Amino acid sequence: MTQPIPILRPHALRVLDAYSCIGGAARGYQWAGCHVTGVDIRPQPDYCGDDFHQGDAIEFILAHGAEFDFIHTSPPCQGEGAPAKGTNAARNALTGRSHPRLIAATRNALDAVGRPYVIENVAGSEVRKDLRLCGEQFGLGVLMHRYFELGGWTTEQPAHPVHRGRVRGWRHGQYFDGPYVAAYGKGGGKATTEEIRQAKRIDWSTDHFNLREALPPAYTHWIASQFLAPRLEVAA
Repeated sequence: MTQPIPILRPHALRVLDAYSCIGGAARGYQWAGCHVTGVDIRPQPDYCGDDFHQGDAIEFILAHGAEFDFIHTSPPCQGEGAPAKGTNAARNALTGRSHPRLIAATRNALDAVGRPYVIENVAGSEVRKDLRLCGEQFGLGVLMHRYFELGGWTTEQPAHPVHRGRVRGWRHGQYFDGPYVAAYGKGGGKATTEEIRQAKRIDWSTDHFNLREALPPAYTHWIASQFLAPRLEVAA
């Protein structure tokens, strides 16, 4: 896979990557020349950032967030999307299964710290829809629309190009081919581990579940570039 070459700076922007998973977001910030520290409640042996702490993300933000120049957060999305609130709600009630909903608490912690931030999540979530990114904007093999709430800074919404076709797989008993893979779940024509690696341009992990969860680095490389651009102009 061809990856952007990181921009080397003598004083790299320090980014906190909260709810880090394997570091899909982290790698994009690294491509932009940032130093990235991850925090996640689970151990993440595949994490690609520069430093990692296992622990509660909100507690870490409150205790250490002021030490960073920028904070990226990706709270768990399983309880946020439309299926979790609609189709799957009754099923979860019967099974007793529940998912944490941490967006509001994360926002409160970020506002308390006062650093510029991003909160990333899915359609149907409670994040403010300041920005929407799609894999087609970066020529990726996934669509994976994600929304971003921006705190303490702003940027323009990039154009959303027309999709080149369908997501490959079975839908209601009919198989569709297309230029994008379904990087979630298993079966029904959904993406294999290697297909997700190729589609998202993530080459440092082979964990199918974590690959499905990971944000494509191209998204955060673009976000970092937008955040840094006016600051680099001032510095110049």
